[in-house]
Amino acid sequence: MPKNYTLKQCSELLQSKQISATELAQEYLNSIDEDNASLNAYITLNKEQTITEAKLADSMLAQGYANVLTGVPIAIKDIFCQQGWRSACSSKMLDNFEAPYTATVIQNLLNAGMVTLGRTNMDEFAMGSTTESSYYGNTHNPWQLQHVPGGSSGGSAAAVAARLAPAALGSDTGGSIRQPASHCGITGLKPTYGVISRFGMVAYASSFDQAGPMAQNAEDCALLLNAMASFDQRDSTSIERNQEDYTRDLNLSLSGIKVGVPKEFLGEGLSAEVHQAIDNMIALLQSQGAIITEISLPHTELSIPAYYVLASAEASTNLSRYDGVRYGHRASEFNHLDEMYSKSRAEGFGTEVKRRIMVGSYVLSHGYYDAYYLKAQKLRRLVADDFQYVLNQCDIILSPVAPTTAPALGSHDKDPVQMYLSDIYTVSLNLAGLPGMSIPAGFDSKGLPIGVQLIGNYFTESHLLGIAHQIQQHSDWHIQVPSVL
Repeated sequence: MPKNYTLKQCSELLQSKQISATELAQEYLNSIDEDNASLNAYITLNKEQTITEAKLADSMLAQGYANVLTGVPIAIKDIFCQQGWRSACSSKMLDNFEAPYTATVIQNLLNAGMVTLGRTNMDEFAMGSTTESSYYGNTHNPWQLQHVPGGSSGGSAAAVAARLAPAALGSDTGGSIRQPASHCGITGLKPTYGVISRFGMVAYASSFDQAGPMAQNAEDCALLLNAMASFDQRDSTSIERNQEDYTRDLNLSLSGIKVGVPKEFLGEGLSAEVHQAIDNMIALLQSQGAIITEISLPHTELSIPAYYVLASAEASTNLSRYDGVRYGHRASEFNHLDEMYSKSRAEGFGTEVKRRIMVGSYVLSHGYYDAYYLKAQKLRRLVADDFQYVLNQCDIILSPVAPTTAPALGSHDKDPVQMYLSDIYTVSLNLAGLPGMSIPAGFDSKGLPIGVQLIGNYFTESHLLGIAHQIQQHSDWHIQVPSVL
Protein backbone atom coordinates (compact mmCIF):
# COMPACT_ATOMS: atom_id res chain seq x y z
CA MET A 1 0.00 0.00 0.00
CA PRO A 2 -0.74 2.59 -1.37
CA LYS A 3 0.22 1.26 -4.84
CA ASN A 4 -2.80 0.92 -7.18
CA TYR A 5 -5.20 2.77 -4.92
CA THR A 6 -7.51 5.18 -6.71
CA LEU A 7 -8.42 8.53 -5.23
CA LYS A 8 -11.80 7.15 -4.15
CA GLN A 9 -10.19 4.10 -2.54
CA CYS A 10 -7.76 6.33 -0.64
CA SER A 11 -10.74 8.34 0.57
CA GLU A 12 -12.55 5.22 1.74
CA LEU A 13 -9.47 4.04 3.67
CA LEU A 14 -9.24 7.43 5.38
CA GLN A 15 -12.95 7.71 6.14
CA SER A 16 -13.02 4.21 7.65
CA LYS A 17 -9.94 5.01 9.78
CA GLN A 18 -7.97 2.12 8.25
CA ILE A 19 -5.14 4.57 7.65
CA SER A 20 -4.41 8.14 8.72
CA ALA A 21 -3.66 10.99 6.30
CA THR A 22 -0.17 11.22 7.77
CA GLU A 23 0.48 7.51 7.20
CA LEU A 24 -0.93 7.68 3.68
CA ALA A 25 1.20 10.69 2.77
CA GLN A 26 4.28 8.97 4.17
CA GLU A 27 3.55 5.84 2.12
CA TYR A 28 3.51 7.93 -1.07
CA LEU A 29 6.64 9.84 -0.07
CA ASN A 30 8.38 6.50 0.46
CA SER A 31 7.29 5.34 -3.01
CA ILE A 32 8.56 8.60 -4.51
CA ASP A 33 11.94 8.05 -2.82
CA GLU A 34 12.10 4.56 -4.34
CA ASP A 35 10.88 5.19 -7.90
CA ASN A 36 11.18 8.86 -8.83
CA ALA A 37 14.88 8.70 -9.70
CA SER A 38 14.10 6.58 -12.78
CA LEU A 39 11.15 8.77 -13.85
CA ASN A 40 11.96 12.36 -12.81
CA ALA A 41 8.23 12.96 -12.41
CA TYR A 42 8.69 15.10 -9.29
CA ILE A 43 11.16 17.97 -9.28
CA THR A 44 10.39 19.54 -5.89
CA LEU A 45 9.53 17.86 -2.61
CA ASN A 46 8.90 19.50 0.75
CA LYS A 47 8.29 16.56 3.05
CA GLU A 48 7.90 18.69 6.15
CA GLN A 49 5.16 20.74 4.50
CA THR A 50 3.48 17.58 3.17
CA ILE A 51 3.33 16.03 6.63
CA THR A 52 2.08 19.32 8.12
CA GLU A 53 -0.81 19.34 5.63
CA ALA A 54 -1.49 15.66 6.36
CA LYS A 55 -1.68 16.31 10.11
CA LEU A 56 -4.15 19.12 9.44
CA ALA A 57 -6.23 16.69 7.39
CA ASP A 58 -6.12 14.18 10.24
CA SER A 59 -7.46 16.88 12.53
CA MET A 60 -10.31 17.56 10.10
CA LEU A 61 -11.09 13.85 9.93
CA ALA A 62 -11.07 13.53 13.71
CA GLN A 63 -13.39 16.52 14.18
CA GLY A 64 -15.87 15.36 11.55
CA TYR A 65 -15.19 18.22 9.13
CA ALA A 66 -13.93 15.92 6.41
CA ASN A 67 -15.24 15.43 2.89
CA VAL A 68 -14.41 12.87 0.23
CA LEU A 69 -11.04 14.52 -0.59
CA THR A 70 -9.81 15.17 2.95
CA GLY A 71 -6.42 13.59 3.52
CA VAL A 72 -6.03 12.37 -0.05
CA PRO A 73 -2.58 13.24 -1.51
CA ILE A 74 -2.21 15.03 -4.84
CA ALA A 75 0.70 15.99 -7.11
CA ILE A 76 0.84 19.57 -8.41
CA LYS A 77 2.17 20.64 -11.80
CA ASP A 78 4.97 23.16 -11.37
CA ILE A 79 3.02 25.84 -13.26
CA PHE A 80 0.85 26.75 -10.25
CA CYS A 81 1.97 29.22 -7.58
CA GLN A 82 1.84 27.77 -4.09
CA GLN A 83 3.01 29.59 -0.98
CA GLY A 84 5.84 27.78 0.75
CA TRP A 85 6.88 25.91 -2.39
CA ARG A 86 9.30 26.71 -5.19
CA SER A 87 7.16 27.50 -8.23
CA ALA A 88 9.66 27.42 -11.08
CA CYS A 89 7.57 26.47 -14.12
CA SER A 90 10.46 24.07 -14.82
CA SER A 91 12.55 27.04 -15.98
CA LYS A 92 15.93 28.39 -15.01
CA MET A 93 14.24 31.79 -15.15
CA LEU A 94 12.22 30.98 -12.01
CA ASP A 95 14.56 28.47 -10.39
CA ASN A 96 14.88 30.68 -7.29
CA PHE A 97 11.23 31.79 -7.12
CA GLU A 98 9.08 30.87 -4.13
CA ALA A 99 5.51 32.02 -4.63
CA PRO A 100 4.20 34.52 -2.02
CA TYR A 101 0.61 33.39 -2.60
CA THR A 102 -1.37 30.29 -3.59
CA ALA A 103 -3.32 29.71 -6.82
CA THR A 104 -7.09 29.61 -6.34
CA VAL A 105 -7.41 26.05 -7.67
CA ILE A 106 -4.77 24.78 -5.22
CA GLN A 107 -6.38 26.70 -2.35
CA ASN A 108 -9.70 25.04 -3.22
CA LEU A 109 -8.03 21.62 -2.96
CA LEU A 110 -6.31 22.54 0.31
CA ASN A 111 -9.62 23.80 1.69
CA ALA A 112 -11.05 20.38 0.87
CA GLY A 113 -8.25 18.86 2.94
CA MET A 114 -6.04 17.47 0.18
CA VAL A 115 -2.33 16.99 0.85
CA THR A 116 0.40 18.25 -1.51
CA LEU A 117 2.92 15.53 -2.33
CA GLY A 118 5.22 17.65 -4.46
CA ARG A 119 5.68 19.64 -7.64
CA THR A 120 5.78 17.71 -10.92
CA ASN A 121 8.00 18.21 -13.93
CA MET A 122 6.72 19.88 -17.09
CA ASP A 123 7.86 21.47 -20.32
CA GLU A 124 9.37 24.86 -19.55
CA PHE A 125 6.53 27.40 -19.18
CA ALA A 126 4.26 24.63 -20.54
CA MET A 127 5.76 25.01 -24.02
CA GLY A 128 6.14 21.55 -25.47
CA SER A 129 4.48 18.17 -25.93
CA THR A 130 7.13 15.84 -24.49
CA THR A 131 8.39 17.25 -21.13
CA GLU A 132 11.85 17.42 -22.68
CA SER A 133 12.24 21.21 -22.49
CA SER A 134 12.34 21.24 -18.67
CA TYR A 135 15.34 22.88 -17.01
CA TYR A 136 15.32 19.92 -14.61
CA GLY A 137 15.72 17.23 -17.24
CA ASN A 138 13.41 14.83 -19.07
CA THR A 139 10.57 12.91 -17.48
CA HIS A 140 10.40 9.24 -18.55
CA ASN A 141 7.27 7.34 -19.49
CA PRO A 142 6.58 4.69 -16.80
CA TRP A 143 5.49 2.19 -19.47
CA GLN A 144 8.73 2.44 -21.46
CA LEU A 145 11.47 4.51 -19.84
CA GLN A 146 13.09 5.36 -23.17
CA HIS A 147 9.89 7.09 -24.32
CA VAL A 148 8.45 10.50 -23.45
CA PRO A 149 5.41 10.82 -21.17
CA GLY A 150 3.88 13.54 -23.34
CA GLY A 151 3.58 17.13 -22.29
CA SER A 152 3.48 19.65 -21.00
CA SER A 153 1.90 17.96 -17.95
CA GLY A 154 4.18 14.95 -18.39
CA GLY A 155 5.35 14.87 -14.79
CA SER A 156 1.79 14.81 -13.47
CA ALA A 157 0.79 12.05 -15.91
CA ALA A 158 3.87 9.95 -15.11
CA ALA A 159 3.32 10.32 -11.36
CA VAL A 160 -0.26 9.04 -11.59
CA ALA A 161 0.61 6.26 -14.05
CA ALA A 162 3.48 5.08 -11.83
CA ARG A 163 1.18 5.22 -8.79
CA LEU A 164 3.35 7.86 -7.13
CA ALA A 165 0.14 9.86 -6.58
CA PRO A 166 -3.53 8.91 -6.73
CA ALA A 167 -4.25 12.10 -8.67
CA ALA A 168 -2.56 15.20 -10.03
CA LEU A 169 -3.28 18.75 -11.08
CA GLY A 170 -2.37 19.63 -14.66
CA SER A 171 -2.92 22.44 -17.12
CA ASP A 172 -3.96 22.34 -20.77
CA THR A 173 -3.13 25.05 -23.32
CA GLY A 174 -3.22 22.95 -26.50
CA GLY A 175 -3.60 19.40 -25.20
CA SER A 176 -1.21 19.40 -22.25
CA ILE A 177 -3.52 17.35 -20.01
CA ARG A 178 -5.09 15.08 -22.61
CA GLN A 179 -1.98 14.13 -24.59
CA PRO A 180 0.21 13.05 -21.64
CA ALA A 181 -2.82 11.29 -20.13
CA SER A 182 -3.09 9.34 -23.38
CA HIS A 183 0.62 8.55 -23.54
CA CYS A 184 0.70 7.38 -19.90
CA GLY A 185 -2.57 5.43 -19.84
CA ILE A 186 -4.51 7.57 -17.35
CA THR A 187 -7.62 9.79 -17.45
CA GLY A 188 -7.30 13.55 -17.91
CA LEU A 189 -9.92 16.28 -18.31
CA LYS A 190 -9.67 19.77 -19.78
CA PRO A 191 -12.81 21.60 -18.62
CA THR A 192 -14.62 24.39 -20.44
CA TYR A 193 -12.49 27.53 -20.48
CA GLY A 194 -13.39 29.61 -17.43
CA VAL A 195 -14.75 26.81 -15.23
CA ILE A 196 -11.55 26.71 -13.13
CA SER A 197 -9.84 29.91 -12.02
CA ARG A 198 -6.52 30.74 -13.68
CA PHE A 199 -5.46 33.01 -10.80
CA GLY A 200 -2.04 31.84 -9.66
CA MET A 201 -1.37 29.73 -12.75
CA VAL A 202 1.71 31.07 -14.54
CA ALA A 203 0.46 32.31 -17.91
CA TYR A 204 1.62 30.84 -21.20
CA ALA A 205 -1.28 31.77 -23.52
CA SER A 206 -4.01 33.36 -21.42
CA SER A 207 -6.96 32.77 -23.76
CA PHE A 208 -6.11 29.05 -23.99
CA ASP A 209 -4.75 28.00 -20.56
CA GLN A 210 -7.04 25.89 -18.38
CA ALA A 211 -6.35 23.78 -15.31
CA GLY A 212 -7.79 20.30 -14.98
CA PRO A 213 -7.69 17.00 -13.06
CA MET A 214 -5.61 13.92 -13.91
CA ALA A 215 -6.33 10.57 -12.24
CA GLN A 216 -6.67 6.86 -12.88
CA ASN A 217 -10.34 7.05 -13.86
CA ALA A 218 -13.26 9.31 -14.67
CA GLU A 219 -14.90 9.01 -11.25
CA ASP A 220 -11.78 10.34 -9.54
CA CYS A 221 -11.63 13.25 -12.01
CA ALA A 222 -15.26 14.08 -11.23
CA LEU A 223 -14.55 14.15 -7.49
CA LEU A 224 -11.58 16.46 -8.06
CA LEU A 225 -13.51 18.78 -10.37
CA ASN A 226 -16.16 19.26 -7.69
CA ALA A 227 -13.52 20.92 -5.52
CA MET A 228 -11.51 22.63 -8.27
CA ALA A 229 -14.30 24.47 -10.09
CA SER A 230 -15.31 27.85 -8.65
CA PHE A 231 -15.95 31.44 -9.62
CA ASP A 232 -13.05 33.75 -8.82
CA GLN A 233 -13.29 37.54 -8.92
CA ARG A 234 -9.50 37.74 -9.23
CA ASP A 235 -9.66 36.03 -12.64
CA SER A 236 -11.42 38.13 -15.27
CA THR A 237 -12.00 35.03 -17.42
CA SER A 238 -13.62 33.04 -14.58
CA ILE A 239 -17.28 32.24 -15.32
CA GLU A 240 -19.87 32.81 -12.61
CA ARG A 241 -22.12 29.75 -12.48
CA ASN A 242 -24.00 27.79 -9.87
CA GLN A 243 -21.90 25.12 -8.20
CA GLU A 244 -22.66 21.71 -9.68
CA ASP A 245 -22.02 18.08 -8.81
CA TYR A 246 -19.84 16.59 -11.53
CA THR A 247 -20.53 13.06 -10.29
CA ARG A 248 -24.27 13.33 -10.99
CA ASP A 249 -24.16 11.60 -14.39
CA LEU A 250 -21.85 8.72 -13.49
CA ASN A 251 -24.74 6.26 -13.65
CA LEU A 252 -26.18 7.41 -16.97
CA SER A 253 -26.96 4.90 -19.71
CA LEU A 254 -25.00 4.88 -22.96
CA SER A 255 -28.11 3.68 -24.81
CA GLY A 256 -29.18 6.27 -27.34
CA ILE A 257 -26.11 8.50 -26.85
CA LYS A 258 -25.23 10.05 -30.22
CA VAL A 259 -21.49 9.90 -30.85
CA GLY A 260 -19.95 11.81 -33.75
CA VAL A 261 -16.67 10.65 -35.29
CA PRO A 262 -14.95 13.33 -37.41
CA LYS A 263 -13.72 11.97 -40.71
CA GLU A 264 -10.87 14.51 -40.79
CA PHE A 265 -9.40 12.95 -37.63
CA LEU A 266 -9.11 9.45 -39.10
CA GLY A 267 -7.14 10.19 -42.25
CA GLU A 268 -3.51 10.63 -43.20
CA GLY A 269 -1.01 10.73 -40.34
CA LEU A 270 -2.99 8.56 -37.93
CA SER A 271 -1.19 5.35 -37.02
CA ALA A 272 -2.94 2.07 -37.73
CA GLU A 273 -2.81 1.06 -34.06
CA VAL A 274 -4.44 4.28 -32.86
CA HIS A 275 -7.07 3.88 -35.59
CA GLN A 276 -7.76 0.36 -34.34
CA ALA A 277 -8.21 1.70 -30.80
CA ILE A 278 -10.85 4.10 -32.14
CA ASP A 279 -12.59 1.22 -33.90
CA ASN A 280 -12.52 -0.82 -30.69
CA MET A 281 -14.03 2.06 -28.74
CA ILE A 282 -16.75 2.47 -31.36
CA ALA A 283 -17.57 -1.24 -31.02
CA LEU A 284 -17.74 -0.92 -27.22
CA LEU A 285 -20.05 2.09 -27.43
CA GLN A 286 -22.29 0.37 -29.96
CA SER A 287 -22.51 -2.71 -27.73
CA GLN A 288 -23.97 -0.47 -25.04
CA GLY A 289 -26.53 1.08 -27.37
CA ALA A 290 -24.74 4.25 -28.47
CA ILE A 291 -25.43 5.60 -31.96
CA ILE A 292 -22.31 6.30 -34.05
CA THR A 293 -22.40 8.83 -36.89
CA GLU A 294 -19.72 10.31 -39.15
CA ILE A 295 -19.30 14.08 -38.87
CA SER A 296 -17.09 16.69 -40.49
CA LEU A 297 -14.88 19.38 -38.95
CA PRO A 298 -13.68 20.99 -42.18
CA HIS A 299 -11.24 23.50 -40.68
CA THR A 300 -9.26 20.90 -38.72
CA GLU A 301 -6.08 21.29 -40.78
CA LEU A 302 -6.06 25.03 -40.04
CA SER A 303 -6.15 24.58 -36.28
CA ILE A 304 -2.41 23.95 -35.90
CA PRO A 305 -1.22 27.15 -37.68
CA ALA A 306 -3.96 29.22 -36.02
CA TYR A 307 -3.09 27.89 -32.59
CA TYR A 308 0.68 28.36 -32.83
CA VAL A 309 0.32 31.91 -34.18
CA LEU A 310 -2.06 32.93 -31.40
CA ALA A 311 -0.43 31.01 -28.55
CA SER A 312 3.04 32.28 -29.47
CA ALA A 313 1.73 35.85 -29.70
CA GLU A 314 0.25 35.61 -26.22
CA ALA A 315 3.38 33.91 -24.89
CA SER A 316 5.64 36.69 -26.16
CA THR A 317 3.50 39.20 -24.26
CA ASN A 318 3.13 37.16 -21.06
CA LEU A 319 6.81 36.32 -20.83
CA SER A 320 7.94 39.92 -21.29
CA ARG A 321 7.55 40.33 -17.50
CA TYR A 322 10.65 38.19 -16.91
CA ASP A 323 13.32 40.85 -17.23
CA GLY A 324 15.72 40.25 -14.36
CA VAL A 325 14.47 43.26 -12.41
CA ARG A 326 11.72 42.23 -9.99
CA TYR A 327 12.10 38.47 -9.62
CA GLY A 328 13.53 35.47 -11.42
CA HIS A 329 16.95 34.96 -12.94
CA ARG A 330 19.26 37.96 -13.33
CA ALA A 331 22.53 37.82 -15.26
CA SER A 332 25.57 38.16 -13.00
CA GLU A 333 27.52 40.43 -15.36
CA PHE A 334 26.21 43.32 -17.48
CA ASN A 335 27.24 46.87 -18.33
CA HIS A 336 23.89 48.62 -18.72
CA LEU A 337 20.16 48.05 -18.29
CA ASP A 338 19.45 46.81 -21.82
CA GLU A 339 22.26 44.30 -21.53
CA MET A 340 20.87 43.10 -18.19
CA TYR A 341 17.49 42.49 -19.85
CA SER A 342 18.92 40.65 -22.85
CA LYS A 343 21.47 38.56 -20.95
CA SER A 344 19.01 37.62 -18.19
CA ARG A 345 16.43 36.46 -20.71
CA ALA A 346 19.00 34.69 -22.90
CA GLU A 347 20.34 32.80 -19.89
CA GLY A 348 16.99 32.17 -18.21
CA PHE A 349 14.89 30.85 -21.09
CA GLY A 350 15.38 27.54 -22.89
CA THR A 351 15.41 26.95 -26.65
CA GLU A 352 11.71 26.17 -27.12
CA VAL A 353 10.59 29.17 -25.08
CA LYS A 354 12.88 31.48 -27.06
CA ARG A 355 11.51 30.03 -30.31
CA ARG A 356 7.92 30.80 -29.37
CA ILE A 357 8.75 34.27 -28.06
CA MET A 358 10.40 35.11 -31.38
CA VAL A 359 7.48 33.73 -33.41
CA GLY A 360 5.02 35.63 -31.24
CA SER A 361 6.93 38.89 -31.48
CA TYR A 362 7.10 38.48 -35.25
CA VAL A 363 3.37 37.92 -35.82
CA LEU A 364 2.51 40.89 -33.59
CA SER A 365 4.98 43.23 -35.28
CA HIS A 366 4.01 46.11 -37.53
CA GLY A 367 3.25 44.88 -41.03
CA TYR A 368 2.53 41.29 -40.00
CA TYR A 369 -0.26 41.70 -37.45
CA ASP A 370 -3.04 41.62 -40.06
CA ALA A 371 -1.40 38.91 -42.15
CA TYR A 372 -0.89 36.46 -39.28
CA TYR A 373 -2.43 37.35 -35.93
CA LEU A 374 -5.71 38.82 -37.16
CA LYS A 375 -6.17 36.04 -39.72
CA ALA A 376 -5.52 33.41 -37.05
CA GLN A 377 -8.24 34.96 -34.88
CA LYS A 378 -10.69 34.61 -37.78
CA LEU A 379 -9.69 30.97 -38.21
CA ARG A 380 -10.29 30.46 -34.50
CA ARG A 381 -13.90 31.51 -34.96
CA LEU A 382 -14.33 29.13 -37.91
CA VAL A 383 -12.97 26.21 -35.85
CA ALA A 384 -15.35 27.03 -32.98
CA ASP A 385 -18.30 27.29 -35.41
CA ASP A 386 -17.48 23.85 -36.83
CA PHE A 387 -17.79 22.33 -33.37
CA GLN A 388 -21.03 24.12 -32.59
CA TYR A 389 -22.58 22.85 -35.80
CA VAL A 390 -21.77 19.19 -35.14
CA LEU A 391 -22.51 19.33 -31.40
CA ASN A 392 -26.04 20.38 -32.29
CA GLN A 393 -26.35 17.01 -34.05
CA CYS A 394 -24.64 14.69 -31.54
CA ASP A 395 -24.05 14.45 -27.79
CA ILE A 396 -20.30 13.96 -27.87
CA ILE A 397 -17.44 13.65 -30.34
CA LEU A 398 -15.05 10.68 -30.29
CA SER A 399 -11.56 11.19 -31.69
CA PRO A 400 -7.91 10.24 -31.28
CA VAL A 401 -5.84 12.23 -28.79
CA ALA A 402 -2.58 12.01 -30.72
CA PRO A 403 -1.60 10.52 -34.10
CA THR A 404 0.76 7.99 -32.49
CA THR A 405 1.67 6.57 -29.12
CA ALA A 406 4.47 8.13 -27.08
CA PRO A 407 7.57 8.78 -29.23
CA ALA A 408 11.08 7.92 -28.09
CA LEU A 409 13.05 10.48 -26.14
CA GLY A 410 14.89 12.83 -28.47
CA SER A 411 12.68 12.08 -31.48
CA HIS A 412 11.79 15.74 -32.09
CA ASP A 413 15.09 17.38 -31.16
CA LYS A 414 15.92 18.32 -34.75
CA ASP A 415 12.37 18.84 -36.01
CA PRO A 416 10.12 20.74 -33.59
CA VAL A 417 7.44 21.02 -36.29
CA GLN A 418 6.75 17.30 -35.89
CA MET A 419 6.13 17.93 -32.20
CA TYR A 420 3.69 20.72 -33.10
CA LEU A 421 1.83 18.45 -35.54
CA SER A 422 1.27 15.90 -32.78
CA ASP A 423 -1.24 18.38 -31.31
CA ILE A 424 -3.51 18.23 -34.37
CA TYR A 425 -6.43 16.56 -32.52
CA THR A 426 -6.22 18.57 -29.30
CA VAL A 427 -5.52 22.24 -30.06
CA SER A 428 -8.87 22.82 -31.74
CA LEU A 429 -10.66 22.37 -28.40
CA ASN A 430 -8.54 25.09 -26.85
CA LEU A 431 -9.24 27.36 -29.81
CA ALA A 432 -12.96 26.84 -29.17
CA GLY A 433 -12.78 26.70 -25.35
CA LEU A 434 -14.63 23.35 -25.27
CA PRO A 435 -14.27 20.58 -22.68
CA GLY A 436 -12.48 17.38 -23.64
CA MET A 437 -10.94 14.40 -21.93
CA SER A 438 -8.63 11.51 -22.65
CA ILE A 439 -9.38 8.01 -21.41
CA PRO A 440 -7.31 4.83 -21.83
CA ALA A 441 -8.31 2.70 -24.83
CA GLY A 442 -5.67 0.02 -25.28
CA PHE A 443 -2.01 -0.50 -26.05
CA ASP A 444 0.18 -0.64 -29.15
CA SER A 445 2.51 -3.50 -30.13
CA LYS A 446 5.27 -2.02 -27.94
CA GLY A 447 3.03 -2.00 -24.88
CA LEU A 448 2.58 1.79 -24.92
CA PRO A 449 -0.84 3.16 -23.93
CA ILE A 450 -3.34 4.58 -26.41
CA GLY A 451 -5.96 7.11 -25.37
CA VAL A 452 -9.12 8.30 -27.06
CA GLN A 453 -10.66 11.73 -26.73
CA LEU A 454 -14.23 12.56 -25.75
CA ILE A 455 -15.37 16.08 -26.65
CA GLY A 456 -18.52 17.78 -25.40
CA ASN A 457 -20.34 21.08 -25.67
CA TYR A 458 -19.71 23.93 -23.25
CA PHE A 459 -20.33 23.07 -19.57
CA THR A 460 -21.11 19.39 -20.25
CA GLU A 461 -18.27 18.05 -18.10
CA SER A 462 -20.60 15.92 -15.97
CA HIS A 463 -22.01 14.31 -19.12
CA LEU A 464 -18.52 13.59 -20.49
CA LEU A 465 -17.41 12.15 -17.17
CA GLY A 466 -20.53 9.98 -17.01
CA ILE A 467 -19.92 8.55 -20.48
CA ALA A 468 -16.24 7.96 -19.66
CA HIS A 469 -17.19 6.26 -16.39
CA GLN A 470 -19.60 3.91 -18.17
CA ILE A 471 -16.92 3.04 -20.73
CA GLN A 472 -14.57 2.23 -17.86
CA GLN A 473 -17.22 0.00 -16.27
CA HIS A 474 -17.05 -2.14 -19.44
CA SER A 475 -13.28 -2.12 -20.00
CA ASP A 476 -10.09 -2.62 -18.01
CA TRP A 477 -7.57 -0.43 -19.84
CA HIS A 478 -7.62 2.17 -17.04
CA ILE A 479 -6.60 -0.30 -14.33
CA GLN A 480 -3.46 -1.59 -16.09
CA VAL A 481 -0.17 -0.79 -14.36
CA PRO A 482 3.28 -0.33 -15.99
CA SER A 483 5.27 -3.54 -15.74
CA VAL A 484 8.63 -1.77 -15.44
CA LEU A 485 7.83 -0.64 -11.91
